[in-house]
Amino acid sequence: MPSMLAKRIIARLDIKPPNLVKGIQMEGLRVIGDPAVFAQRYYEQGADELFYQDVDASLDGRNGLADLVRRTSAGIFIPLTVAGGIRTVEDIRAMLLAGAEKVCINTAAVKRPAFITEAAKAFGAQCIMVAIEYIGDLAFTDNGREHTGLNAFDWARRAVDLGAGELLLTSVERDGSRRGCDTTFINRVANAVGVPVIAHGGVGCADHLSAALSAGADGVSIAGILHYGQTTIADLKKGIHDHAIRAA
Repeated sequence: MPSMLAKRIIARLDIKPPNLVKGIQMEGLRVIGDPAVFAQRYYEQGADELFYQDVDASLDGRNGLADLVRRTSAGIFIPLTVAGGIRTVEDIRAMLLAGAEKVCINTAAVKRPAFITEAAKAFGAQCIMVAIEYIGDLAFTDNGREHTGLNAFDWARRAVDLGAGELLLTSVERDGSRRGCDTTFINRVANAVGVPVIAHGGVGCADHLSAALSAGADGVSIAGILHYGQTTIADLKKGIHDHAIRAA
């Protein structure tokens, strides 16, 4: 039975500075436009949160979204999460000072799991999201490019034990596919951890969104169908309301 707690629709913007981009299975990136313009559009449509991901930051050794975060947060008054190239406590502090409410870490957490604990102690667990990118049972980093050697489910539970206040579950195989989220994995993780779980990858319609939320996700991160104008956040909220799920 679906939870009647408010669920979140999160507009995800993948960024290859200075452009908003979108691909399939996190590859073949196509330039969409100015991320700040799209962020404002989704805010006006009623997004509950925004998620900025610098798609090449870990590979390129940069952390360059602070200016964009400042520009966005000046006119948008919903939570903003920033991911990509977050390696140190100082990186987190810079993003929070720029206007982000949370950061999302992956590569740095896999390389040094104690970073999760350090970050949670410094800023509070509510500011620290850990991304679990997975293909099958295996966890990956760098937008699905690098195999970690970790079991994705076990790593999700360990990340929470280390201090993560939220998890982002990204099915690399379903990213951009519009064939629905991996509800089996979502449900398994949601039942095993005591923190909010955000689903990402595969949403093609309101029914897919509702299925992910009913499986236990506290929110769903959506990109392609919004960027290409195939639906709006208002329409998606109406769709999940029809499934007796209350949006935030």
